[in-house]
Amino acid sequence: MTENDSGRLQEINYLKEAAKLQYNWIAMAGLVGFAVLSGSALPLLLGAGIELMYLSVVPNSSRFQRLVRSWKHEDEKRQANLRLAALFQEIPPEMRQRYTDLDKVCRRIRENYSRLSSMSQIFARQTEDKLQGLLQAYLRLLHSAWQHREYLKTTDLRGVERELAELQKTHESGTTRLQEINTRRIDILKKRVEKFSKIRENCEVIDAQCAAVEDVLGLIRDQSVTMRDPQQMSNHLEGLVRDVEQTEETVHQVEDIFGNIPELNAATDEIPPLTSGGGEADSETAARSRMRN
Repeated sequence: MTENDSGRLQEINYLKEAAKLQYNWIAMAGLVGFAVLSGSALPLLLGAGIELMYLSVVPNSSRFQRLVRSWKHEDEKRQANLRLAALFQEIPPEMRQRYTDLDKVCRRIRENYSRLSSMSQIFARQTEDKLQGLLQAYLRLLHSAWQHREYLKTTDLRGVERELAELQKTHESGTTRLQEINTRRIDILKKRVEKFSKIRENCEVIDAQCAAVEDVLGLIRDQSVTMRDPQQMSNHLEGLVRDVEQTEETVHQVEDIFGNIPELNAATDEIPPLTSGGGEADSETAARSRMRN
């Protein structure tokens, strides 16, 4: 269990979980129905007392808390699987095939280790979570690589650089207000060029890490045919897991790039309207129109 998982489990409100338990609601509904049929408030008073005792005892029970944690864990696992399935459907067919091929490699590793001795079997089963975690991380990396490539394909870097160069040559001309707007545009275009470079670099890192996952798991599959010591496989997986975690952290650091790229329009929206008329207003209105386009 990771530190994040432990933190989420500690945040569970066991009192709330006990109160919304289905059987608790059924019992309370039964008491209310009995009170209505009998025309007496005594069942309600009795039910309220029982409910207070129930809520003071059950949420503090370690057995109940373990049960709730298991429910939460299964629910989080189910939600994670749904998210991964959605990622799988979004990536192109060639990437789906890469994931399917790697899944076959992991299946072969499991099959080979199923032939080990009973003592080694116990140790080999401990690597199952690592294999599954690597498969999931590999899919996330494939999806990130696809996102990065889509951005690189749909962004005209040369056009942005050309526009930036033209603005840098002419931004000193024109009215003071126009110069202020063009200075903002220059800053924004510089950020876009910088972000494009970061995304392209990150794409190369992701591609290399995906290839490393394929290579290492392929090596483990080859070695698992004759390997008798599962510790060797565990050592390979430990190093690979660390590398993949570092790469995913790098991906997370640039995730907001995709949401912030269209900041050019947002910046121009912040510019207040001019109160002066004449040619100055017309020229600045035209400048804002060009920026939005």
